[in-house]
Amino acid sequence: MIKRQLQSLILPKLNDPKAIILLGPRQAGKSTLLQHIETNLQKPVTWWNGDESDIRILLEKPTSTQIKTLIGDSKTLIIDEAQRIENIGLCIKLITDNLKGVKVIATGSSAFELANKINEPLTGRKWEYHLYPFSFSEMVAHAGLLEEKRLLHHRLIFGYYPEIVTSPGNEQFLLKQLANSYLYKDILTWERIQKPDKLEKLVQALAFQMAQLISYHELGQICGLNAETVEKYINLLEKAYIVFRLPSFSRNLRNELKKSYKIYFYDNGLRNAVINQFNPVQLRNDIGQLWENWFISERLKYLNNTERNASRFFWRTLAQQEVDYIEEANGHIAAFECKWNQKAKGNVSRTFINAYPEATINLVHAENAADFLL
Repeated sequence: MIKRQLQSLILPKLNDPKAIILLGPRQAGKSTLLQHIETNLQKPVTWWNGDESDIRILLEKPTSTQIKTLIGDSKTLIIDEAQRIENIGLCIKLITDNLKGVKVIATGSSAFELANKINEPLTGRKWEYHLYPFSFSEMVAHAGLLEEKRLLHHRLIFGYYPEIVTSPGNEQFLLKQLANSYLYKDILTWERIQKPDKLEKLVQALAFQMAQLISYHELGQICGLNAETVEKYINLLEKAYIVFRLPSFSRNLRNELKKSYKIYFYDNGLRNAVINQFNPVQLRNDIGQLWENWFISERLKYLNNTERNASRFFWRTLAQQEVDYIEEANGHIAAFECKWNQKAKGNVSRTFINAYPEATINLVHAENAADFLL
């Protein structure tokens, strides 16, 4: 088993009355993580699955009496794919308020659906965690730093989804299956999107523009959508853990971009599956994008798994001077320039250094990336 870092954060929370909400992409290992901590749960344990229609029907109009009957003498209730249950927030609230001694753990694969249903009812009643595909740090803990460095080229192409990592030799088939079966499932289920083919074109366009400045208008022209719909779809793709946006950082200079975004994928392998591009690193013309996406997504996992709070940005001026990635935490600014080739010129913009002399400057390449991720 490849141990998840979140496990050590969740275990201490098992004995308090608050519900535990575990969010993340489909197939990222949420159910597997819960199975591995099951020995630490108070028994008996009951599992409900929101993908099962009878569970959804039973909980359509929940009452504390009805829920108490369904749970029986269980001390722990696990609700998998909880976003499928219409009144899930109310349901969990009724349990935490009225059934003392019952611990609720709910998982969900779409932040937008679950968050809409739980945030208001569960104010002050939940611990919330995000589980992403395996991280560089988790793989180092499992197999060692030397082995993971040896596999870096492989990770840049095939990513870190658990089934991909644990099925060597079958990565292309499984990634295509993952992309075709799960990528849009939640969005299409709830948003009733009328033109799924255009959503697919948009994801492909975002894959080609990964790590680049995006224009909603330009993307709309590519996909046959208006700019407003493109922005809405990207928001949904973010909440389904497919892509995320980095906003532009601006504080001091008049010519800094102020309302711009760059787009990244949570997983390199899924991105490559979307455009059916699995050529090895040495044959890629997008290796710079792959490296930047890998490091920034790994840094996101690092911050998440170590419970560090930081705002995340990129920086660019109208003169196209730029810094790939910036974190701001407790008033401190850290700038990262990502270069796949250690020997390539990679100095951070002198304009940025002059504008933010207090910032820490980091050049990130394959040899030193581990220093920022472990």
